[in-house]
Amino acid sequence: MKTGHKVTFSEWDCYLVKEKYSNGRTALILMEDDSDEEVLIATVNIPEVSLASDEVIIKDYSENEGVLKVLVEAGIISLPIDAVETGFVTCSICKILI
Repeated sequence: MKTGHKVTFSEWDCYLVKEKYSNGRTALILMEDDSDEEVLIATVNIPEVSLASDEVIIKDYSENEGVLKVLVEAGIISLPIDAVETGFVTCSICKILI
Protein backbone atom coordinates (compact mmCIF):
# COMPACT_ATOMS: atom_id res chain seq x y z
CA MET A 1 0.00 0.00 0.00
CA LYS A 2 1.53 3.31 -1.12
CA THR A 3 1.46 5.66 1.87
CA GLY A 4 2.27 9.04 0.36
CA HIS A 5 5.20 9.44 2.73
CA LYS A 6 8.21 10.63 0.77
CA VAL A 7 11.83 10.38 1.88
CA THR A 8 15.25 10.78 0.34
CA PHE A 9 17.61 7.87 0.88
CA SER A 10 21.13 8.25 -0.49
CA GLU A 11 20.63 9.62 -4.02
CA TRP A 12 17.04 8.33 -4.38
CA ASP A 13 13.81 10.23 -3.92
CA CYS A 14 11.46 7.57 -2.59
CA TYR A 15 7.96 6.90 -1.39
CA LEU A 16 7.06 4.41 1.32
CA VAL A 17 5.06 1.26 0.76
CA LYS A 18 3.68 -0.77 3.67
CA GLU A 19 3.19 -4.45 2.98
CA LYS A 20 2.93 -7.61 5.07
CA TYR A 21 5.30 -10.51 5.46
CA SER A 22 3.75 -13.99 5.30
CA ASN A 23 3.43 -14.04 9.11
CA GLY A 24 1.42 -10.79 9.11
CA ARG A 25 4.18 -8.46 10.29
CA THR A 26 4.64 -5.09 8.61
CA ALA A 27 7.27 -4.63 5.92
CA LEU A 28 8.42 -1.10 5.06
CA ILE A 29 9.69 -0.72 1.49
CA LEU A 30 11.19 2.33 -0.19
CA MET A 31 10.31 2.68 -3.86
CA GLU A 32 11.98 5.08 -6.28
CA ASP A 33 9.66 7.97 -7.17
CA ASP A 34 10.61 8.18 -10.85
CA SER A 35 10.55 4.52 -11.78
CA ASP A 36 8.50 2.74 -9.08
CA GLU A 37 11.50 0.40 -8.68
CA GLU A 38 12.26 -1.02 -5.24
CA VAL A 39 15.21 0.78 -3.62
CA LEU A 40 15.28 -1.25 -0.40
CA ILE A 41 13.30 -3.14 2.17
CA ALA A 42 13.87 -1.23 5.41
CA THR A 43 12.66 -4.00 7.70
CA VAL A 44 13.69 -7.55 8.48
CA ASN A 45 11.34 -10.33 9.52
CA ILE A 46 12.66 -12.35 12.43
CA PRO A 47 9.70 -14.54 13.49
CA GLU A 48 11.30 -15.72 16.74
CA VAL A 49 11.50 -12.13 18.05
CA SER A 50 8.37 -11.03 19.90
CA LEU A 51 6.93 -7.77 18.50
CA ALA A 52 3.78 -5.75 19.09
CA SER A 53 1.60 -5.21 16.02
CA ASP A 54 2.89 -1.61 15.71
CA GLU A 55 6.59 -2.53 15.87
CA VAL A 56 9.14 -3.34 13.18
CA ILE A 57 12.77 -4.45 13.06
CA ILE A 58 14.86 -2.07 10.97
CA LYS A 59 17.77 -3.23 8.81
CA ASP A 60 20.28 -0.36 9.11
CA TYR A 61 23.44 -2.04 7.82
CA SER A 62 25.05 -2.93 4.52
CA GLU A 63 23.16 -1.36 1.59
CA ASN A 64 20.51 -0.05 4.06
CA GLU A 65 22.95 1.90 6.22
CA GLY A 66 21.35 5.21 7.16
CA VAL A 67 17.72 4.15 6.63
CA LEU A 68 16.95 4.24 10.37
CA LYS A 69 17.86 7.94 10.57
CA VAL A 70 15.90 8.76 7.40
CA LEU A 71 12.73 7.02 8.62
CA VAL A 72 12.94 8.54 12.12
CA GLU A 73 13.48 12.06 10.72
CA ALA A 74 10.49 11.58 8.40
CA GLY A 75 8.26 10.63 11.34
CA ILE A 76 7.59 7.17 9.93
CA ILE A 77 9.11 5.25 12.85
CA SER A 78 10.10 6.09 16.42
CA LEU A 79 13.60 6.18 17.77
CA PRO A 80 14.66 2.63 18.68
CA ILE A 81 12.84 1.21 21.70
CA ASP A 82 14.84 -2.03 21.80
CA ALA A 83 17.38 -4.01 19.81
CA VAL A 84 17.89 -7.56 18.65
CA GLU A 85 21.11 -9.39 17.73
CA THR A 86 20.97 -11.00 14.30
CA GLY A 87 24.16 -12.86 13.61
CA PHE A 88 26.94 -10.28 13.35
CA VAL A 89 24.78 -7.14 13.57
CA THR A 90 22.29 -5.51 15.90
CA CYS A 91 18.95 -4.38 14.49
CA SER A 92 16.70 -1.74 16.05
CA ILE A 93 13.12 -2.35 17.07
CA CYS A 94 10.97 0.74 16.47
CA LYS A 95 7.31 1.72 16.67
CA ILE A 96 5.51 2.52 13.42
CA LEU A 97 4.16 6.08 13.72
CA ILE A 98 2.07 6.24 10.53
